Amino acid sequence: MNQINPKALLHSKWTATSPVNREKHFAVTAVEFDEDKKVTRCVIQAVYSNNEYEINWRDLKQPTLWRQGWC
Repeated sequence: MNQINPKALLHSKWTATSPVNREKHFAVTAVEFDEDKKVTRCVIQAVYSNNEYEINWRDLKQPTLWRQGWC
């Protein structure tokens, strides 16, 4: 399991283990927190195409889906 601190999500880099449409490398471009400092929104942007996707930030913890950094 990937170790992630929600406060350090912004601008972190990720590699998808199963690329779709040549989109493999991503960076977190937006993170929103609620009053209890829990993540309510996480947006990643594909480096190659600049497409943005809203994801559940906890999915980044799954090593079968994501690797931390650009591999």
